Amino acid sequence: MSQSTEHVFATPVELEPGVLRLTFPLPTGPRHVHCYLLRGDDGWTLVDTGLGLMQGSWDEILALLDGPVVRIFITHMHPDHVGGAEAAASATGAPVIQGRLDYAQCERVWGSDDWPERIADWFLVNGVPPGVAEELIESGHVFADFVRFAWNPTLVERGDEIDGWEVLATPGHADGHLCLHRDGVLVAGDTLLAPITPAVGLYPESRPDPLGDYLDSLQTIAELAPRISYGGHGETIADPRSRAYETAAHHDDRLDRVEAALEREPRSGYDLSHALFGSGLPPIQRRFAVAETLSHLERLVALGRARRAGDGRTVSYTAA
Repeated sequence: MSQSTEHVFATPVELEPGVLRLTFPLPTGPRHVHCYLLRGDDGWTLVDTGLGLMQGSWDEILALLDGPVVRIFITHMHPDHVGGAEAAASATGAPVIQGRLDYAQCERVWGSDDWPERIADWFLVNGVPPGVAEELIESGHVFADFVRFAWNPTLVERGDEIDGWEVLATPGHADGHLCLHRDGVLVAGDTLLAPITPAVGLYPESRPDPLGDYLDSLQTIAELAPRISYGGHGETIADPRSRAYETAAHHDDRLDRVEAALEREPRSGYDLSHALFGSGLPPIQRRFAVAETLSHLERLVALGRARRAGDGRTVSYTAA
């Protein structure tokens, strides 16, 4: 993390009146995740819970607050945001609130035994060699042992309110990703980040065009024009509208690069991930590279700039 992000883990830091940030470590990049505490009349709302690999305990954190944590809101089901939900709920006694679609996917991935096999089949269909697919699955499922999400949370959808905060649907980084907005403050989860951009990947059983969803979410934020945005990683964003447009431009450039890599001969998403991200990635990064390449390919297909073909056993892409 940069000097301006945070120096200590698991210590609440006031960002503005009524908004505190908690930062927890992660074993892989970006090496940290931000959670937030939002003050209400009845106590604090905790937004996200980290992976669950904490330095210290929730009891130590709670002792630093001037009131109880009365509710827990999950922005999305990725391990570094939902993984510590069970422990946080146990420590606080607070109910967990999660999006309806997001929780359904959380159950399918972290609450099932066959997710590794399902994603293995998906990697193979998209051109990943069997030996490499095994490496990608092992590296990607390493977090599964740490994820302790909360079963049967209170379910919400876009347009609902949580202690005066409006729930915004911002799909893309995750299909069911939700943000909170009130009085020009956006608690953005991983929808809007700086200086990095969130991964937008295509995965099995996900919505068919996650990048199209994400670009729509960026437009929603740009039109909302909040005065400040607090994200799940990196820096506070002082001009969210501009950052939303910058991020959209980044993906426009990447779409051009993917389109330029297409040929008349069919190529798999795995092959094209090497053209886009290089060939020297370790398994955990290759996993994200394949998923991100596929999301851009599907956006190109939706725009009529690429063609997809498949026979049920393989999927490939060609220039339009």
